[in-house]
Amino acid sequence: MLIFFFASFYKLSRSLKKLRNTQQSKIQQYYNEDNEIITKYCIKNWVLLNEVMIQIHHVGYFDPWVSDSEKCIKCPYYEWPNEKKDLCVPRLEDFLSFRMEAITIVAILVSVLFYIKTVLIIAVFILFRDTPVVKANNKSLSFVLLVSIMLGFLCVFLFLGRPLDITCQLRQITFAVLFSVAESSILAKTLVVCIAFKATKPGSRWQKWIGGRVPGYVVVTCSSVQMVICLLWSSLSPPYQELDTHSYHGRIIVQCNEGSVIGFYSVLGYMGILAAVSFIIAFFARTLPDSFNEAKYITFSMLVFCSVWIAMIPAYLSTKGKYTVAVEIFAILASNAGLLGCIFFPKCYIIVCKPKLNTKMCLLDNRKIVG
Repeated sequence: MLIFFFASFYKLSRSLKKLRNTQQSKIQQYYNEDNEIITKYCIKNWVLLNEVMIQIHHVGYFDPWVSDSEKCIKCPYYEWPNEKKDLCVPRLEDFLSFRMEAITIVAILVSVLFYIKTVLIIAVFILFRDTPVVKANNKSLSFVLLVSIMLGFLCVFLFLGRPLDITCQLRQITFAVLFSVAESSILAKTLVVCIAFKATKPGSRWQKWIGGRVPGYVVVTCSSVQMVICLLWSSLSPPYQELDTHSYHGRIIVQCNEGSVIGFYSVLGYMGILAAVSFIIAFFARTLPDSFNEAKYITFSMLVFCSVWIAMIPAYLSTKGKYTVAVEIFAILASNAGLLGCIFFPKCYIIVCKPKLNTKMCLLDNRKIVG
């Protein structure tokens, strides 16, 4: 049976119960002898758009046999009505947990795999630390970069599990600082390449900078700027746990609110500046003689890094809940893997697979050396 209303629906159920049958009514069979409704109603709202067009909206159903609709009880904040609308049940919490979900499994496997690879590369560099290939590319900066990449793979685990205020702060600050240290190391390595080439010219003033403390100053200074930004962010408006009960019915999205939007994008923006400067310097230094051609691999690594994070921003803004976290996790994994693969895999190939090229003579031979 259909009942159509053109007015408001205030106190709709009372209006329905006050209906009375008449002898001319065609719905007499739906009332008992006391004129009480004993049937369900399909309620629709007809909206007159113009003189000839009517739009019909389905409003709902009226069931005289349900727990009394005039005495509806609003469910508590953490609960939701069941399908029969006669009981409040707990809402499901939605976050990227450690349970055996496909996204979590892939993230953990990739993170652990590349962590192990990074540890192996560190072991190779330690064992062959006195060889020309390791020395030629500033082994101190290489170790700093490798350690920051290794810890970057581990920081993925901060993004898994139920978000808390402390983990929301740690995940962003940790990843920001580690990536800034990595990018500062890459920037310092790029400057070392340029200084080393300029110092080869007779009487060059750049010779006094060879083996100096410039790379260390670059790493400390550039990393400190990011630390200051993170300190201000965490002091003024830090990230915190947020419960989203409006995006999905029956589910509570447990997520991290970034707190200060300015702080969040300042961190990303500074990372972008470091990556852009490193890319530009390495790009112009890529044509230097092969003895110093680490700039070529830095160029590729920064190209991968920038591409990943540029693609990450629209994906990050267009997703919600655990999928937002998944986007950030895979951006961290992809960019870290790009740095590791582009900068260190060629060197490890020479050290492990082509040891005959790992000599001082080959290092100075532009025809043979490749890293």
